[in-house]
Amino acid sequence: MIGKLSGRIDYRGNDHVLIDVRGVGYVVHVSERTLMALPGPGGMAALYTELLVREDLLQLFGFLTLAEKEWHRLLTSVQGVGAKAAMAILGTLGPEGVARALAIGDAGAIRKAPGVGPKLAQRVVLELKEKAPSVMAMAMTAPDLGTDQDDTPVIETPETDLPPRKTRGTTSQTRQSAQTQADALSALTNLGYSPSEAASAVAQAAEHESETPALIRAALRLLAPKGQT
Repeated sequence: MIGKLSGRIDYRGNDHVLIDVRGVGYVVHVSERTLMALPGPGGMAALYTELLVREDLLQLFGFLTLAEKEWHRLLTSVQGVGAKAAMAILGTLGPEGVARALAIGDAGAIRKAPGVGPKLAQRVVLELKEKAPSVMAMAMTAPDLGTDQDDTPVIETPETDLPPRKTRGTTSQTRQSAQTQADALSALTNLGYSPSEAASAVAQAAEHESETPALIRAALRLLAPKGQT
């Protein structure tokens, strides 16, 4: 399985690029947005990839982020949405636009993608609306290409220097809860909600939910206009 490619771009087509990886050329299909973000021939690029395998066809699809790759995988899980249709949706809306459209049930936004009709757009929204928060939560922590990873070793404090176990557990839970709410708040503001209304919804939802995907889903229900919940 080819999961990532890094190399020199030899050629740019309308919907694909040819990447030279140490003398081996890979044709990688990309969305319009991704193509615009890549350098011209001779430039260096790195893409996460998904390999589509059929009896008579092998195709690579490329993505700038793991979140974009996951949205593509999720979109193609809907009957009638092929790999290229999923690319068209991502190219039209971008990962954040797809997340917002699914979160609020906006089939009209999905329909804007070339080749996506009203019935297919509605099916995408109906099947993926409940799954969207999980991908949104993943996007908060997934590294983008080129992001350096922190290899600093973890240094544990000797047991004698730690507070009693009950206090330590409470502190850890509080820190985790704060991080969960921060991730949910970030996801909602990325969807276009104002910081104040997002914070209010997250605070209310946090009274009943402790996991990031569930917290995002609950906050979205609070933010959704009446009749769309």
